[in-house]
Amino acid sequence: MADTDITNKMVLEKEIINTLKNIFDPEIPVNVFDLGLIYEVDVQADFHVHIIMTLTAPNCPVAESLPVEIKEKIAALPGVKSAEVEISFNPPWDKDMMSEEAKLDLGFL
Repeated sequence: MADTDITNKMVLEKEIINTLKNIFDPEIPVNVFDLGLIYEVDVQADFHVHIIMTLTAPNCPVAESLPVEIKEKIAALPGVKSAEVEISFNPPWDKDMMSEEAKLDLGFL
């Protein structure tokens, strides 16, 4: 991979994370990234983006809509060829996965 491609990939990863930080679980006033719902962001060499995420619970009311919203917003970013969102419950989500800022916002600190 050329240096330009590596730089573009790093810039795109930052843009993806910024986008994820603007997507909120409607039941919790914290973005999906700081909530710890995003397990992996993989920007592949062909600029296909694969995201592995979880939900706060398997029966989460936004189980249908939240992954679709994430996929659509990431796929719409300039430079992204396509996006895929995979749901995983391994490991199961718990509050320890939240950022310090999210824990503070929700009163866990």
